[in-house]
Amino acid sequence: MAALLPLMNAQKNQLNAQGIVNLMWSMAKLVNNGLERTPGLKEAVVTLLPQVSAQKDQFNPQGIANLLWAIAKLVDSGLERTPELKDAVAALLPHVNAQKDQFIPQHIANLLWAMAKLVDNRYEQTQEFNEAVAALLTCVNRQKDQFNAQSVTNLLWAMAKLVDNRQEQTPGLNEAVAALLFHVNAHKDQFNAQDIANLLWATAKLGELVELNLATSTFESLVYRISENLQFSQQEISMSLWAVMVCCARLSPDSNANKSNVLEKHMDELLIRLENTSPDNEEDQSIMIMAASWLGRACPVVRHYQTTISKTQADFRDQLQSSIPSLKIEEEKRLNSLPPVDLLLTDHNIVIEVQGPSHYVGGDFKTRNGSTLLKIALLQKAGFEVIEIPANQLLNKDLMKPYIDQIKIRVSIPPQDHSSVSLKRGWAGAAYVTAEEHLAEQTNSAKRKKTSSQ
Repeated sequence: MAALLPLMNAQKNQLNAQGIVNLMWSMAKLVNNGLERTPGLKEAVVTLLPQVSAQKDQFNPQGIANLLWAIAKLVDSGLERTPELKDAVAALLPHVNAQKDQFIPQHIANLLWAMAKLVDNRYEQTQEFNEAVAALLTCVNRQKDQFNAQSVTNLLWAMAKLVDNRQEQTPGLNEAVAALLFHVNAHKDQFNAQDIANLLWATAKLGELVELNLATSTFESLVYRISENLQFSQQEISMSLWAVMVCCARLSPDSNANKSNVLEKHMDELLIRLENTSPDNEEDQSIMIMAASWLGRACPVVRHYQTTISKTQADFRDQLQSSIPSLKIEEEKRLNSLPPVDLLLTDHNIVIEVQGPSHYVGGDFKTRNGSTLLKIALLQKAGFEVIEIPANQLLNKDLMKPYIDQIKIRVSIPPQDHSSVSLKRGWAGAAYVTAEEHLAEQTNSAKRKKTSSQ
């Protein structure tokens, strides 16, 4: 192949659409051995990309799917996001929507995987990009019963990765996720170790987007296979462990002891397996710390966290301190070796988390993702009351006031009375009340009092 690359560069203008597709697909396959290991490969790709843009109207559905898959694979392997690359992707995206009715299941799975990889490598989510995702989701829903195990895994991974990168909750997303998870439950024995890890991770990452019963049934369908004689890589063990913790976090408010106990046994097994691999990367170490905390075991590693304080968090802290001068507030405090919390009301065992868009599926400030659910559950399990406040509810003093009023009520109780704290969604529900709803409730309450006094 290396010997052919100079010849290809010289004759690039003579290639037809099918030739371009074949070459791009072949070069993407080569990057499995490293983009830089094949001399001239990177230059050949960059040279060929303008031909993709020039012949954009000549590609059939399979060609479009293969080209976007190849570009995403090359980018994921280190190809720079040059203007030529951006132009090629932009030229192909409208054709995804235009030809959506002609894509077979394999095309759909490859395309959504490619879109997710591009976003994960910081490709801009333009209007055309979002329209292409929406078009593909309609294809998933229409052909939901025709995907094989590998395609189902790739699709769910792609959807989770897209929303993890704040892809808007496109119409059809919920329906597509539910349809694919039902497929997982029906064909649970068809998935290999990598599939299982990716499916558990995707289901957990989507958090509250997946209805609780569907999420738990998916875990019940797959998690028992972790104990089978399957060869999981270190990354797959780590992904599975994190996912099992998220599922336990979702179950904990429901006090479903039987399901939680079964999952915790798998959590313990996975933690031991991960410890035995002696991971040296920070992400795996964080997962080990969280699992040890959940299981009440000694923390196997020490992790140092970088802290950042958003302006919204700082403004709310200042306003809270001004409203309650005697209140002791610690910021970015580490508790039980867990990641630091935004604000800790030291004398009251209360944690306040100012939740920005990264804590929600698609940044919608409503649907919490798996990472957020796990952090909250770990803090609750450690004995802290957790107050979650969406950052979009703290944009000015008027919006802050309802939350500060609620905190005043909480801290007026003597600290010793907080030894048994309700750690369910009661406060979370209150925390999602908007300032307008709070003021309306105050007005209604005043009217009721006036009526009762007459």
